[in-house]
Amino acid sequence: MSARTSLVAGNWKLNGTRASAVALAKDIAGGVEALGSEVLICPGFAHLGDVQAAIAGASVALGAQNCAAEASGAFTGEVAAPMVAEFGAQYVIVGHSERRALFGESSELVASKALAVQQANMQPIICVGETLEQRESGQLQSVLDEQLNAVIDKLGIAAIAHTVIAYEPVWAIGTGKSASSEQAQEVHSMIRKKLADLDESVAGNVRILYGGSVKPDNAEELFSQTDIDGGLIGGAALNAESFLAICQATD
Repeated sequence: MSARTSLVAGNWKLNGTRASAVALAKDIAGGVEALGSEVLICPGFAHLGDVQAAIAGASVALGAQNCAAEASGAFTGEVAAPMVAEFGAQYVIVGHSERRALFGESSELVASKALAVQQANMQPIICVGETLEQRESGQLQSVLDEQLNAVIDKLGIAAIAHTVIAYEPVWAIGTGKSASSEQAQEVHSMIRKKLADLDESVAGNVRILYGGSVKPDNAEELFSQTDIDGGLIGGAALNAESFLAICQATD
């Protein structure tokens, strides 16, 4: 049994008002006491301060969904990692498939963002994963290699110990499809083996999350797999009852 502490992260994406974000945060904070896993919520930038106040004193970590690669400067509309850190955030999601696909973020940019997050004393949650077309054409390994190598080259393998990796098959995000527990475990194992070839200690300790239509009814089977250390949750994270049920599945 791994000594890695499970992590369940809620990615709220572009959802919520100030009032609904606070209500959701309070509902989650009120239900986490008996859980053995680490629980993280990632609201939109505009709600970080309100959510920080709502979860004060609770066993819930705060994170952001993205940040700039730069720490400051003439980058209108961007939000720097040190700004996020000021709200007590401990994590920042970088390289989510929506950022890669909709905003054209390259693996090199994602790596630069991961470095910026670490330099602001937070942990990046680095998302990797393939499209259905890439999977069906036998490119899974090469896609993962390209995405991971960029980060390893930028941070160095030792610094990967201070990251979280999230495997999200793009074909299973928001589609209602989920990788089977066997499919997910296979890829998580591939990722861990790749890291182990460079540093066994880092590979053994880094947490690898699964993200791809995780729901209360499939969470337990997914999280029971050897190399799956929790989940990056999208839609189900917007409902406190569903999200807490997923968190409980890690116990």
